[in-house]
Amino acid sequence: MKSSEIRELSNQELLERIDNEKTALVRMKLNHAISPLDNPQKIKESRKSIARLMTEKRKREINAKTK
Repeated sequence: MKSSEIRELSNQELLERIDNEKTALVRMKLNHAISPLDNPQKIKESRKSIARLMTEKRKREINAKTK
């Protein structure tokens, strides 16, 4: 997910997306431990996506405090 797409999300959608991505990451890790994934790069992409979402969440928190 691109940063421009993340900025367009509302706060509620952002929190839901973070939860969904985190659960998907846990599932991918468990599935990969049992049997190798076709594309293990998806784990790395998922982690980066979560980091982008968390960064946007933190940026919004900081902006809310300064206003």
